[in-house]
Amino acid sequence: MQDLDRAGLARLRERPSVQLALAALDGPGAETRLVGGCVRDALLGRAAADIDLATTLLPETAMARARSAGLKAVPTGIEHGTVTLVAAGEPIEVTTLREDVETDGRRAVVRFGGDFAQDAARRDFTVNALSLDAAGHLHDTTGGVADLQAGLVRFIGDPATRIREDALRILRFFRFHARFGHGAPDAPALAACIAARDSLDRLSRERVRAEFLKLLAAPGARPMVATLSDTGLLARILGGVGEQGRLARALAAGRPAPLAALAVLTREDAERLRERLRLSRA
Repeated sequence: MQDLDRAGLARLRERPSVQLALAALDGPGAETRLVGGCVRDALLGRAAADIDLATTLLPETAMARARSAGLKAVPTGIEHGTVTLVAAGEPIEVTTLREDVETDGRRAVVRFGGDFAQDAARRDFTVNALSLDAAGHLHDTTGGVADLQAGLVRFIGDPATRIREDALRILRFFRFHARFGHGAPDAPALAACIAARDSLDRLSRERVRAEFLKLLAAPGARPMVATLSDTGLLARILGGVGEQGRLARALAAGRPAPLAALAVLTREDAERLRERLRLSRA
């Protein structure tokens, strides 16, 4: 069990950009909270690189309130309820609470809602479903705090259902365990990932590449790549086998850049790997 840094939540709320954004959006008739990775990272004592807010406000109203408060507001994904504010020189992504109406494993049809617990339930893992309100109260409706302490990366609800909603969650499971997990991966989650391995073929190579390179950059990359290999998932990603021994030696000598780790891991020729993962010619 690892200790969590409750003071980190206060530091997160005290960031000038967060204070400005919450002051603009949170108030009577509406609620806005810090959500997801920034809350998780704050509890781990890490400074979040990306700040995400969830709000009961509709996107147009959120933009209007932000602009009235002197903040820049950009409709970066307004059809999905997402706008980006620039506060104190820092971008903050703000998304209206949503619920999935229909999914096909790659994209979802959503409708806007007003229930934070329901919004949390549609996320991928319990450790990513935490929220922090403007008053500093931590909300955990899925057991994310206990899982974070235990180093357990666990799907919210039924793992197979979460994967059917978005097949990229298979790779995200391995990446998040490599970064936050301790010990063996969650057995029901691992079984669901193996059972759904064919769905990886429906993903764009660019999305697969991005997730896999992030995994290779994580502290627990070596055991997770070994698990991917043992379960047959690595061959789905690379289109061939991986050199486990070479990767182990490279990681033992220091943490190489993700592309260097990929080069060490694969036996494939550069041209074939470029096509498989849509790598740039550079």
